[in-house]
Amino acid sequence: MRYAGEPAYVLHARPWRETSVLVEVLTGAYGRLGLLARGVQGPKRHPLKAALAPLQSIRFDAVQRGELARLVTAEAVDTAPVLEGDALLCGFYLNELTLRLAPRQDPQPELFNAYGRTRALLGAGAPLSWTLRRYERDLLDALGVGFDWAHDAQGAALDPASRYRVDPEAGLLRVLLDRGGADRSRHASGRGLLALAADAEPPAEDLPGLRRVLRDAVDVHLGGRGLNSRDMLATLGRISRGD
Repeated sequence: MRYAGEPAYVLHARPWRETSVLVEVLTGAYGRLGLLARGVQGPKRHPLKAALAPLQSIRFDAVQRGELARLVTAEAVDTAPVLEGDALLCGFYLNELTLRLAPRQDPQPELFNAYGRTRALLGAGAPLSWTLRRYERDLLDALGVGFDWAHDAQGAALDPASRYRVDPEAGLLRVLLDRGGADRSRHASGRGLLALAADAEPPAEDLPGLRRVLRDAVDVHLGGRGLNSRDMLATLGRISRGD
């Protein structure tokens, strides 16, 4: 199979042998693809190498034989966002999560568009926690394993004042809290979930609960393996604030 002028985002690139690079990209028409770029490593700067940096938007030509496609050429479509500090860590998380969950050679136009939006938001300095929660929602929805974020498992509209957890099989379940409310931070508020469903940024105090619910929903599909980027965020204390 041949790919000609195929739009893609670079998720990951690593050296392979002495002069080659293995590249993982996300496309809309074919989902995630593995590309082998031969001869781009070495003492001389190869023009392809700059186009293969993570978060870069590219168009590429390649020939598919087996699991990997041989990259013929690639060109940058734009300038990848320059991320620093927390935003850079969120960029790592965006790519690692997509790399782990997006299936190979399965069309993903909605996920491709969601990735592009999130990439642009990170580059524009949008609120990081809310940006990641939107992408996690969109990723699950695009893969067909999302939920009705405005209704519980029985189909009833969410109560903004109640708290909910996610059951991967059933959906959102209302949580009965004790009067002390000790577990409130472990569950999402109905208000926060309704904001997620409406794609409207919720109050800051609702973001940690949303993070918890979406993390539980995502973790089911990670096969018990953690994420390096999430560990880095946790080590630096970002996740506890909702990132």
